[in-house]
Amino acid sequence: MIEQVAIAFEHKDYQTAAKLLKQLQKESPENPWVQYYLGRLREVTEKHQDAEKIYRQLLRDTRNAKIVTLARQGLRRLQEMELEERQRAISQAKSEPNNTELGVLVLEPLSNELKTEASRKFAQIMQLDPYTARLILPSRGWRLYRTGQVGELKFYGKQLQQAGIPCFWATIVQIQQIQVYQVKHFQASTPQATVVCRNEVNQLGSLTFDWSEVTARVVGLLPIFEQVVDVDARRKLEWKTQTQDYAQFCDLHIPGRRCILRFYDNGYKFQQGLEIIPQASQNTIRINWNSLSSWIDQQLPQVKIWSDFTSFADTTLDQTEMLSHIKSQIDLFRREQTNWDSAFHLYSGLVFVK
Repeated sequence: MIEQVAIAFEHKDYQTAAKLLKQLQKESPENPWVQYYLGRLREVTEKHQDAEKIYRQLLRDTRNAKIVTLARQGLRRLQEMELEERQRAISQAKSEPNNTELGVLVLEPLSNELKTEASRKFAQIMQLDPYTARLILPSRGWRLYRTGQVGELKFYGKQLQQAGIPCFWATIVQIQQIQVYQVKHFQASTPQATVVCRNEVNQLGSLTFDWSEVTARVVGLLPIFEQVVDVDARRKLEWKTQTQDYAQFCDLHIPGRRCILRFYDNGYKFQQGLEIIPQASQNTIRINWNSLSSWIDQQLPQVKIWSDFTSFADTTLDQTEMLSHIKSQIDLFRREQTNWDSAFHLYSGLVFVK
């Protein structure tokens, strides 16, 4: 009867093959040839996961060299079909309007208890080995995983989400469309807050808002680099670029107005406008900044603070091509170009659009 099944498959008479296999399953359920042809039947009827399961079980349980070879060939066919389907789906996703725009795919953190199962699924979706997949999945903070056309990123992102792996995607255009105001000082805080600020073309003006409009607060440190003289191994003097200090930044998000209010320690005029910090002129910038931050805490006790910028930057700084499309909206004096400023604006912008 196995020979009859083989002949039915040769003639693509899958209905006859199915009838014969039904009878054989009752008579010889453990027969590896029966199992193999059941796998083939699942394969041709597009039940690929069932077919894969049967082929893999045959590789584990049988010592028949012929069946092992056929099972391996079956797995290879399934992998090729999956790859073809994936490429078709990606091409379809890319062809939809606006899906060719440059975007980013961001992985969100997972607890260590969930990582084992998640890394297996992540490896399968992204065609990686499980060890590499586990290293990529973040435990804390966001990880910028991939850049490219947003249609392809959306395709992978949806698969990851369906597998229980938290992630999201966004286009660079979405980040570019956010209006950023550089805050110089607060003019008032009650009943509404008013800030004096500059827009993207450096025009000075003011903006009045309710504290309830603020939905998120993003804080981060940006390194300040300086050229210093150092002594090399041969005791010769050489110039090196080193981090000498950090600039402290704070963004308040007001999505109802599609804008971010951006503060930074050296740009805020502590001695002007609303008196928040007594004796501001006698304090260090660090003391003044900490006092301002505490005062903002009191105004926004329920607003989430996003503070994992540094770990996000570690996964982002080498993406020079993508970051070159992001105007940082950061007014720091830089002797040399750096990706840190654009990375912070990207991080804040992703919090905003998400």
